Amino acid sequence: MNTELSRTSPIADMIDWFENGAPRALRTLGLTPYVRVEDYVEDGTYVVRAEMPGIDPDEDVTLSVSGDVLTIAGERREETKEKNRQELHYGSFRRSVQLPRGVQPDQISATYTDGVLEVRVPGVDRESTTVTVPVKTAPRGETS
Repeated sequence: MNTELSRTSPIADMIDWFENGAPRALRTLGLTPYVRVEDYVEDGTYVVRAEMPGIDPDEDVTLSVSGDVLTIAGERREETKEKNRQELHYGSFRRSVQLPRGVQPDQISATYTDGVLEVRVPGVDRESTTVTVPVKTAPRGETS
């Protein structure tokens, strides 16, 4: 039995994925790079932070708000060089985040520092009402 994997086998592609990121075929489909985000509320301001090292925010990043959805889009461009190893992800990316209700899009600000994009959305109502909904048991065969 041949224990050496063919470079065209699905198993070899999966191993390549784990060792070097997504296979090149997926990179060309725009499925990578993936932007990791975190969000939290700080003093009535909703904050979204996105890791985007190696990006020129003036040239490569676009922020947009449509309804109550914030979208971060951009592209990490690959430099043309002879490489021995390639673990960095290049290509277009897009992440969308649901904004809290009642925010004013014209009040949103963004900064980029040390590879992290920080988007601040002021005016978030920290008070939320929690309602407990009782669950009633219906006799079998009946629906309400």
